[in-house]
Amino acid sequence: MTTDKTSTVVVNPEAAKGADTAVDPRLLVREQGLGGYLTEFKRKMRGGDLGSIPVVIGLIIICVVFQSLNSEFLSAKNVSDIAVTMVATGMMAVGIIFVLLLGEIDLSVGSVSGVSGAVVAVLSVTHGMNEWLAVLIAIVSGAVIGAIHGFFFARIGAPAFAVTLAGLLFWLGFMLQLLGDTGTINLDSDGVVGKLTTYYFSDVAAAYGLAAVAVIGYFLSAFLDTRRREAANIPSRPLVDIVVRTVVLAVFSFGAAFMFNQYRGLPLALVLFLVVLVGTDFVLRRTSYGRKIFALGGSVEASRRAGINVTAIRISVFAIAGTFAAIGGLFWASKIAAANQGSGGGDLLMNVIAAAVIGGTSLFGGRGRTWNALLGVMVIVSIQYGLALEGIATPINYMITGAVLLITVVIDSITRKTQKTAGRA
Repeated sequence: MTTDKTSTVVVNPEAAKGADTAVDPRLLVREQGLGGYLTEFKRKMRGGDLGSIPVVIGLIIICVVFQSLNSEFLSAKNVSDIAVTMVATGMMAVGIIFVLLLGEIDLSVGSVSGVSGAVVAVLSVTHGMNEWLAVLIAIVSGAVIGAIHGFFFARIGAPAFAVTLAGLLFWLGFMLQLLGDTGTINLDSDGVVGKLTTYYFSDVAAAYGLAAVAVIGYFLSAFLDTRRREAANIPSRPLVDIVVRTVVLAVFSFGAAFMFNQYRGLPLALVLFLVVLVGTDFVLRRTSYGRKIFALGGSVEASRRAGINVTAIRISVFAIAGTFAAIGGLFWASKIAAANQGSGGGDLLMNVIAAAVIGGTSLFGGRGRTWNALLGVMVIVSIQYGLALEGIATPINYMITGAVLLITVVIDSITRKTQKTAGRA
């Protein structure tokens, strides 16, 4: 005898009434115009979806405060120096963001960056190897080191925290061993690594041209995306919305270009950083590989049941983190024109993780973009330069940066709780 059982779902009318229903913002803006913006903003506030709003506001406050204290803060020279200095930490933060999207952490990136600089110095200076080849070997070494960490985490099952903490110590010792008794190897300031932070495109057309490319590229990307969505009969942003966003981007882009041209021109370091941000953002948002990373950050078990190769993705993500740690190490070596025992040490690891988190990447996985690295590192380096202009000691710098990081983590935690309450997490 067979009995059919029908499961009954009981819905609480009051709970359903209070639920925060997500509506596509593009549809709201198209239907309600400015009112749609306000409606969507209120919904995001209720749902805890703050995005990059806090960090943008914080960056504006930092600029206003330090500019009021010292008129040199927003001078062309200082803005250019900030842009160059932030690239090394920013590159490493890009790799950390990939790891954080999994809900994991990599504590070894500082030591790996030191190894990268040491490898280039030893191979190109001590042994006379072609510098381009030495740079390639250094970057590949970072990828291999990251993959090794990923193997112990993903295949063996050791906690990422423990594995990368061990890596921090091991690769620090390895770097010291490479540098030898002298502890410092000077690099050619006119070499490949040396020019990473010292080369500027002095022609004014370079900075303005990059700004134009960024603005036009954004407009075309948004416009074509809208056309595709309209063709698929799904909500899309109206043309006026795209134009407004493009104008805002143009103001910032051409404003920055103007500042760079008032000093030495467009820094090569910044160009390379922006190329990396565009490329990695495309990988995360537009490829199946990127979607798998977000899926893992949301739920490992659900991803495994969906057929995702969890082990391979995890290993590859740690390899990416190692690669960008090595690239960041090359920029640091370029900045000081040497590889020494202090490379990768000090507050570098703290700043890298802080840049990713302050920029808006969640420590709990599944939420973030590589552009967060740019926002976060701008906040950190701006604070450092602002305090330096005021002659404030390093201990105060540490305390302020730590406080900013704590505030960001608290906001992230509150955001997650709010999203769960709103039924969005």
